[in-house]
Amino acid sequence: MPNAIEARIAELGLTLPDAPAPAANYVPFVQSGPLVFISGQISSGPDGLICGTLGADTSVEEGVNAARACGLALIAQLRAACGGDLTRVKRVVKLTGFVNCTADFTDQPKVVNGCSDLMVSVFGEAGRHARAAVGAPSLPLGVAVEIEGIFEIA
Repeated sequence: MPNAIEARIAELGLTLPDAPAPAANYVPFVQSGPLVFISGQISSGPDGLICGTLGADTSVEEGVNAARACGLALIAQLRAACGGDLTRVKRVVKLTGFVNCTADFTDQPKVVNGCSDLMVSVFGEAGRHARAAVGAPSLPLGVAVEIEGIFEIA
């Protein structure tokens, strides 16, 4: 039987991916006390990487969807850090979002809202968090968005 968080994810019509394996010499997450620091998750979906440059060839709506995909990957990593039990999540503490964009693009916060809104939808008040939304001239593998997170667990 799914727990309350898993049930909420299903109610939202979402499916968590498997926790992505690291692509280089790092670990997907580190726990220090009650905090879990999750490495940057790049935008990827069922059809592969979500690539593009906001302000050039990718719309804000596409960027929001890419950020949401990063959020799903963050939750998948968090589930792994919690031994499969997302009810252990006490709080989404902070997200840092990087948006692959042109120099004149200024809607990074709108893009990263795709992840922020997901966290609140899944975790309720515990999903409200501190955040940074930063523009970058490029991201690994040409992806549109990368987001890292800090979470508090029991």
